[in-house]
Formats: sequence, structure tokens, C-alpha cells
Amino acid sequence: MPKVALYDMSGAQIGEIELSDSVFGIEPNEAVLADFVKMQLANKRVGTASTKTRGEVSGGGKKPWRQKGTGRARVGSIRNPIWRGGGIVFGPKPRDYSYRLPKKVRRLAMRSALSAKVKDNNIIVVDKLVFDQPKTKKMVEVLKALNAGKKTLLVTLDSADSNVVKSARNIPGVKPLRADFINVYDLLKYETLLITKDAVAKVEEVFA
Repeated sequence: MPKVALYDMSGAQIGEIELSDSVFGIEPNEAVLADFVKMQLANKRVGTASTKTRGEVSGGGKKPWRQKGTGRARVGSIRNPIWRGGGIVFGPKPRDYSYRLPKKVRRLAMRSALSAKVKDNNIIVVDKLVFDQPKTKKMVEVLKALNAGKKTLLVTLDSADSNVVKSARNIPGVKPLRADFINVYDLLKYETLLITKDAVAKVEEVFA
């Protein structure tokens, strides 16, 4: 089982914590990580881009000139796609870009992302984070004491840690996140994973 240091809010090491081998100790699967990120970004797409075909643009009900005898090219509508103001051929229409990978693949991707953090020594486990009131300055001091990177994903157990979330959400490069919403994209995007001891137990419970 992988072991990492356990810190308190002052940055002092108070012990070690054993992490689940099946969640934090596997060999990261880069192909699965790439597939999951691609899926997650596709699912974020709004897909509302829309254009009008020649049947949807206004006007064009009358044939502009007779078929023969004018010396001009034959045309049936001024809303022909090759005319200015005409319809769009094969333009985008509202669509759903989302899709899902198999459950086993999604779980493997999450375990791979978590294991990569441990392998690269980019995980910091804190015994607990407790603030009496929201205080961004205090959170900055905690992050500095823990040597967190410029881009840090702060994972807490639940919404009960609202003072912690409010203290961190205005700091550039820091994203607070509940353990329930931890995801592969954010784990790869942010350099350092700062997670509480209780949140580690929750993640292991779900993904072990």
C-alpha cells in the first residue's frame, strides 16, 4: 500500500496515512485517461450552434426570371445557397455531443488519475481543514505552509466545509471541490491534489 505524509493546517507532518492500493497504487492507464477527458469535454459542449437551410431563410418564393431566353444561368430561387442571403448547405444544427464510456472504464480512469498524483508526489493529505469563518487570507497561509502548487485542487468531504470552500474559491489557480464531484479532468488539470483525510476515506469507499 502506498504511504504518504499526513499534515496539519500549519504544514507540520503529524504522521503517515496508508492509501488503498486499488485506488491510489495502480499503474496509470494513459489511454483510458485520454478517452475519459475526451468524453468529459464532449459532454460539456452545449451544441446549440444552428444555421438555416434554403427552406428556412425568408424570401425566395418566386422564380427570379424565366427559365430560358435571358442568357443568364437558370435559377429557381434567390435563396439559392450560392447567392448572398441564401441558405447554408450542411451547416451545424443543434445536437447532443455527449456519450458515456463503460462503467469499468470510468472507474479505471479515476483510479489512474489518483494513482498518477501519488506516483508524481503531487498529493497532499491534511488531517482536517476547519475555519471558524470564511477568510481567504488564512487559506492562502495554509496553502503556503503546505507548499501547495500554483494550481491546486482542494477536495473536502462535503458541503459542511462551506467556510473552507468560501475561503478558497477566490484564490487564482485554486478550485475547491466536494469529494462527491471529484473527476478525472480536474485531477489532470490541477498540478497538486490537496485532500482532507475524511475525503480520502470517501474516495476509497466509492472507488475501491
